[in-house]
Amino acid sequence: MALAEPVRAVALVCEGPDRPGTLHAITRVILAHRGNITGIEIPERGDRARVHVEVDLPADAAAEALVAELRGLDVIDRVELVPSMAEVYGKRIIVVGGGAQVGQVALGAISEADRHNIRGEKISIDTIPIVGEQNLAAAVRAVARLPRAVALVLAGALMGGEITTAVEEVRARGILVISLNMAGSVPKAADLVVSDPVQAGVMAVMAVAKTASFDIARQRGRTY
Repeated sequence: MALAEPVRAVALVCEGPDRPGTLHAITRVILAHRGNITGIEIPERGDRARVHVEVDLPADAAAEALVAELRGLDVIDRVELVPSMAEVYGKRIIVVGGGAQVGQVALGAISEADRHNIRGEKISIDTIPIVGEQNLAAAVRAVARLPRAVALVLAGALMGGEITTAVEEVRARGILVISLNMAGSVPKAADLVVSDPVQAGVMAVMAVAKTASFDIARQRGRTY
């Protein structure tokens, strides 16, 4: 079996006038340098295009040569090497549900993340208070499409139906799901059920932090 070619991750911000073909021009140059695009974001900037691209380059490829060629494009007038989003914001934990419960989960998660981030970890917490079965199911499914998202906490009093189906789908995509102990079928579909919302936030961070001595595989299916 052939060994995988060593790579190194680089992140770039490219800016220029907002016009058709800009993204194609950028990706064409990256391909020419044997780069593999692992992430891309295009924030809205009015009449300006600002493209954040994360690329795995072969270990023997020079990032400076890639930057120089990008700067030579007619559609680009500024290119900058920047830290990757993983370096800056790290793993993402998403908290979804009712406002009061979301706030309490966030309290525990942010406090615990701070403890681990001080020791060199990078974990960020994202929240959205939202109600309604279809809205919640859509939010759950979207977690699997979010960059760097590794865990989801469902914070509410009643969740089931289409939300449960969505939970099963994102778990199949490798997302850890923690549920508050609530009415409905969602708790039975989750990896872990925690009654106290603050503790749910703490345990979500412990489950994904490399600096924590917590094996989620030994806790799956339990209720606390």
